[in-house]
Amino acid sequence: MEYTRLGDTGLKISRLALGCMSYGDPTTEGAHRWALADDDAQPFFQQAVELGITFWDTANTYQAGTSEEVVGRTIKRFTRREDIVLATKVWGKMHDGPGGSGLSRKAILEQIDASLTRLGTDYVDLYQIHRFDPGTPVAETMEALHDIVKAGKVRYLGASSMYAWQFAKLQHAAGQGGWTRFVSMQNQYNLLRRQDEPELMAMCADTGVGLVPYSPQGKGRLARPWGEQSTRSSVDHVVQAFDSPLDEPVVNAVQKLAEARGVTMAQIALAWVLRNPAVSAPIVGATKPHHLPEAVAALELKLTDDEAATLEEPYSNRGPSWY
Repeated sequence: MEYTRLGDTGLKISRLALGCMSYGDPTTEGAHRWALADDDAQPFFQQAVELGITFWDTANTYQAGTSEEVVGRTIKRFTRREDIVLATKVWGKMHDGPGGSGLSRKAILEQIDASLTRLGTDYVDLYQIHRFDPGTPVAETMEALHDIVKAGKVRYLGASSMYAWQFAKLQHAAGQGGWTRFVSMQNQYNLLRRQDEPELMAMCADTGVGLVPYSPQGKGRLARPWGEQSTRSSVDHVVQAFDSPLDEPVVNAVQKLAEARGVTMAQIALAWVLRNPAVSAPIVGATKPHHLPEAVAALELKLTDDEAATLEEPYSNRGPSWY
């Protein structure tokens, strides 16, 4: 495993992050039907520890909080809290009450405590806002986040998919108030979804904000030949949104290069994301035994400029894609 720093911070993280959206009780309301329950998820956490993947990312809303519970139990079972860089999120709906969603002061203070309880810890390393909240003044959000940092419940702050102007507005409010700024951005980034490159990602690169992109393999569409289905893609409407004729030439280009290099399509897709110098650690999910070893092997796969250009040439910009 390779290790790096998260953006311009001193926080040491593994070059790959384990995405935990795949874990938790699939029978809870609003859960992903393809999620792995506790016993089925445990081998992947053990594998992550053995491979040196120490950066784990979850969210309060994943499987209605049960993903956080699984992560918390797993840390105690396979490793030490001190050895894991633990990230979770706030914004999504947990209940109908005024503190059940969004980025108001009430919601942030309520949800960090609820997440800490589910995770079985007294702090998280990276607390991320899952989306921008247009219903809450940015100063209210940033001051509340700063307060939980100063209270010792959070070490660093991060954000996730939004427009560059929204992220700039939040960072500006933090600067004006003397509050803690965001150090990371978790946006969707892969060969099929590159719309953030000219604005959001350029801003992050310029200001030292580390990128921890999700879906580096395009919800799995870049990991298999065009038209092939997985358990998830057969039931997940978000994944099915990637079934566009505009994406087929990109998938075909990945398949062609993978065959030429003698590696998997998933490794080509991940190696392309890793080429971007602003990327600190892509987030990879794992639901099959080969997923994590395959991702780790991609760290050694270096694409040439010509190979990258061939992969990028068929891309069609389809605008924001935040799920």
